[in-house]
Amino acid sequence: MSCACSSLVGATARHFDEAKARHELESYRKSGPQTTTRSLLGLLAGSEPPPETVLDIGSGIGALSLELLRAGVQRSTCVDLSAAILAANVEEAQRQGVADRIERVEGDFAAIAATLPHAELVALDRVVCCYPVYAPLLEQAADHSRRLLAMSYPRNRWWVHVALWVENAWRRIRGNRFKAFVHSPAAMTSLLRAHGFALARTATTFTWQMDLYVRKAALTP
Repeated sequence: MSCACSSLVGATARHFDEAKARHELESYRKSGPQTTTRSLLGLLAGSEPPPETVLDIGSGIGALSLELLRAGVQRSTCVDLSAAILAANVEEAQRQGVADRIERVEGDFAAIAATLPHAELVALDRVVCCYPVYAPLLEQAADHSRRLLAMSYPRNRWWVHVALWVENAWRRIRGNRFKAFVHSPAAMTSLLRAHGFALARTATTFTWQMDLYVRKAALTP
């Protein structure tokens, strides 16, 4: 399994290089969205009304945004650290004829959040695990969401900890400083509740958890 602070930001950008961007793009074209993305789309399918705008943090090649645009979302802002990944994002959006409905921003969301627009849906698909400290990321994500917040992250289970330890160790041996992290779901839920969100739906695989949060004000009839 793999995921997307200061010293790690550059390592993350280098990890998601042109070769990785090309691999992710080819995989998407062949098999569609990855497991966590499909699960998030499933959780979002029951949201009424559906969101019209999306802030896609750590968007990668844009798979989640592209699928949401196809489902009726009007506009998406994709934020990612990797220039190579965003170039693949442009390529696929042009191929699907929706390039004019996606704005792309290169940078670390936690650092540039103040410059980015708010959206009805904020999404973090396999992103929280790329940050050693989740609080600043989720606080900014919550502040930017008008109604929905969806995220996927590694489950807090012993086998996931072992798998990430092995992957991180292997990367370190090869000179790759990128690391993935496991955070407490209960702690993240507590933070989001403090920022006005309630957990609406959740799904899991053997290694991943997907959550959909709704701003409490939006739950009021």
